Amino acid sequence: MFIFASQVSVVVHIVDDVIGVTQLHNVVYVVYHVYSSIVRFNAATHQRLTDFNKNLGLPLGLPCDIAACKQTSQLYLVNEDMKCIWRVSADGADINRWWSKSSSDTFRPWKLSVTSTRLLVTAWGTNQLMQLDAVGNELRRVQLPDYMEPRHAVESPTGTFIVSHDHRQLGRYQVSEVNTDGKVLRHVSFSRLRSHGRLFHIAVDSHANIFVADTYNCRILLLNAQLELRRVIIDEDQLNYERPRRLCYSEQSGQLLVGYIGGVAVFDVLHH
Repeated sequence: MFIFASQVSVVVHIVDDVIGVTQLHNVVYVVYHVYSSIVRFNAATHQRLTDFNKNLGLPLGLPCDIAACKQTSQLYLVNEDMKCIWRVSADGADINRWWSKSSSDTFRPWKLSVTSTRLLVTAWGTNQLMQLDAVGNELRRVQLPDYMEPRHAVESPTGTFIVSHDHRQLGRYQVSEVNTDGKVLRHVSFSRLRSHGRLFHIAVDSHANIFVADTYNCRILLLNAQLELRRVIIDEDQLNYERPRRLCYSEQSGQLLVGYIGGVAVFDVLHH
């Protein structure tokens, strides 16, 4: 059973829409709309550290997501306007243009997640997933059904993919589990989840429990491994009626980072 502590601590107040939040070791990294820097905070004290900015030589352009890999101690950042993924070391000293879209490729990276040493990337306007290894080699493209419009995806502990998406035909929001061939194994529909073009971010733990940011309704949902709704795990009162946009769950610290317009909040997750 999961219990969320009622105490909420704000990592940072930001004047714009948080579009990416992740944690690597003891540092929280935040990117937000039209700001070409990576804002950093101490995960324990929430004190602000030195930003990763343009002086590092990283042309962020229009960043649209960030994820971290503990095994490689690397950050991965999607650059929307340059159609590429940057890899940045935790100290900012090592910067690489890690993956770039070719001129003939229709895959335009948008959102990403990291599980172990693999990256899973969704594309803007394309019903595909792309999986990359730790050095930037493409492992596979997963063709999703035509009705799927993926928003965000994570790899489950069993190697399947959990996809947050719109259903074009039904006009509903769904969370689906698909295999590496793109076959839908199970799904759950939410008639009350209305995106209005917004992303519904998801996160997964080692037990395949899934956290879903229900942006429109100002709450976080918890699904089990069978995609059954367990309950609303964080409600609108706990979020102070802020609309959650990004999620990052750290199993080591037991904390769930929630990005919204104007800041990032931290919730303690207890296992019993």
